[in-house]
Amino acid sequence: HRWVTPLAGYTLTSGFGWRWGKMHPAQDLACPVGTPVHALSSGTVIFAGWSNEGYGNFVKIRYWDGTVSWMAHNSRLLVSVGEAVSPGQKVAYSGSTGNSTGPHVHLEIHPDDGAAVAPRTWLANRGVNL
Repeated sequence: HRWVTPLAGYTLTSGFGWRWGKMHPAQDLACPVGTPVHALSSGTVIFAGWSNEGYGNFVKIRYWDGTVSWMAHNSRLLVSVGEAVSPGQKVAYSGSTGNSTGPHVHLEIHPDDGAAVAPRTWLANRGVNL
């Protein structure tokens, strides 16, 4: 199984860690609205819709190894719950929906659907430069 980057191009605007007095469990990847967002590997969509918790239009994918990614603030979703995805498949278009300060993708990585870990480090350990 291979792993890929979620975006072809972006600017890292906010990293994983403490921010504004609370934990930011993600990497924020700034990009123009409408940039294709890709599945990180082979998996199944377990959520695709609107989040009332500030994520806006967001998609959660459980990958072949049990890891779950959250990709939030999208302008449009291209997948549905239960859909199988492949590495690099377009799953959404980026946006600024929900609690967002500008167009970006909020990327969270949850190994075994547990606590979030730093996406940049986690992907680097799988040969992907984020």
